[in-house]
Amino acid sequence: MTRRIGIVGGGPAGLMAAEALSARGHAVTVLEAMPTIGRKFLLAGKSGLNLTHSEPYARFSSRFGAANDRLRAALDAFTPEDLRAWALGLGTQTFVGTSGRVFPTVMKASPLLRAWRARLEGQGVEIRVRHRWTGFAPDGLLVETPEGEATMTFDAVLLALGGASWPRLGSDAAWVDGLVGRGVGITPFRPANCGFDMDWSAFFTDKFAGAPVKGVTARSAAGEIPGEFVISKTGIEGSLIYAHAAALRDALAENGAATLLLDLAPGRTAERLAGDLARQGGKASLSTRLRKAAGLDGAKAALLRECVPDVASLAPEALAAAIKNLPLRPVRPRPITEAISAAGGVRFDAIDDTYMLKALPGTFVAGEMLDWEAPTGGYLLTACFATGRAAAEGIHSWLCDQA
Repeated sequence: MTRRIGIVGGGPAGLMAAEALSARGHAVTVLEAMPTIGRKFLLAGKSGLNLTHSEPYARFSSRFGAANDRLRAALDAFTPEDLRAWALGLGTQTFVGTSGRVFPTVMKASPLLRAWRARLEGQGVEIRVRHRWTGFAPDGLLVETPEGEATMTFDAVLLALGGASWPRLGSDAAWVDGLVGRGVGITPFRPANCGFDMDWSAFFTDKFAGAPVKGVTARSAAGEIPGEFVISKTGIEGSLIYAHAAALRDALAENGAATLLLDLAPGRTAERLAGDLARQGGKASLSTRLRKAAGLDGAKAALLRECVPDVASLAPEALAAAIKNLPLRPVRPRPITEAISAAGGVRFDAIDDTYMLKALPGTFVAGEMLDWEAPTGGYLLTACFATGRAAAEGIHSWLCDQA
């Protein structure tokens, strides 16, 4: 039996649900507030479109923190391999990069999105842009359209409105108050996969803002992770920082302080470094000792000076210890509007196993509206696709039950 389904939000979760539901014969309308669909998806494609990750699935499915158990069924039903097969079905071949991340061969999002839209429209999906959902009416959804406010009625609704990061692309969390007013439990949004402010000196900022710090290992409650990051005008950012962002953010919130320990020379032991430094002699400058004994210069040597004010007077053993355990003490996360993603959203205890809101029967949610977070590396996109498909299955089952 064909039913009318409204999907609010034209990002990956909403479009994946539209594909699954229209394939089952339902009449699907996608309402997108922005002038075009998939804006955040396209932005992600500017850096290559990291679709998913190739690591073993058991490890992949453990990357979602406290939401691991709740997301597992959705991920099991649409694994990273399923996602790659889906992309191939749309003419987009993928490859595994050196980091294990999976990208389209063309390294762009636009060809995939164009092919996807063509498939959706071929399946009868109606896409209405510049249609902003503003709330619930007694008999449907209130929607601002180019022609004015309208009430639109559907047999079921999926909300896939995104989180609170990148508001200029549509994810502005304007929906929160409306759902809270309807009794839906919401965890306040917090920045995830974000940079952090540091109390850099003016000299350090002027000289090293924008400089990359490569070949280091960082430790926090998130574990010990190798990688690289960038010194910014306000602090630190980049992939290695994002990997530790949740741990640093939560430590700041709970304790008012957080520490990220950097190993600036991960290929050398502290004992070897101490010996190499001792052999430089006391007359050599700190710069010379760091360069010859530890291979440190440029941004790495400057970080050592910035974070350990008395570093020049340290004995070889203490200097080696500082190189292996350099403390970075972030002050605060960067604003959520700058974050790659957000933590928080609709609590899992506010939905049932089919992604339907308990307080609003017939209304489902998916994607970054839900209270989960994950590191960068394709995990975010995969979970958005997977929860969109899971919610579509939930909608179809619920409609069958209503027949």
